[in-house]
Amino acid sequence: MELRAVVMRPDLERLGRFDEHRVRQRFRDAFVPEHMSIVLADGAFAGCVALRPAEDCQWLEHFFLSPDLQGRGLGSAVLRTVLNRADADGVDVRLNVLRGSAARRLYERHGFTVETEDPVDVFMVRRPGAESGASGRMSG
Repeated sequence: MELRAVVMRPDLERLGRFDEHRVRQRFRDAFVPEHMSIVLADGAFAGCVALRPAEDCQWLEHFFLSPDLQGRGLGSAVLRTVLNRADADGVDVRLNVLRGSAARRLYERHGFTVETEDPVDVFMVRRPGAESGASGRMSG
């Protein structure tokens, strides 16, 4: 819950949406322990991620990494692991990311595309087996 508040604060402040209580309460309201995975780096807590089953897809939620570990490939490694699980199930993965968040580029590199946007959120989807990066745009 605290990691969520730290990680999301800059984007929420940029969007004029940061609220000390709400940023934590939204996590408490949506937290389902059996869907959550803890990310460890060198044996220490580094973050978390959840893959929540829904009727026709799985929702990637609560994906937060400690700011001092971001930009080192850990997010990509975690995302590959989670997406491999979803691909094995043969279902779409959906997520929403705050508009203007740097995380959107990470998701796009892993095969997510924009479905819809609103003034705050960008809703993205990844089809099973979607390739990432430049190889995903090549035919053949």
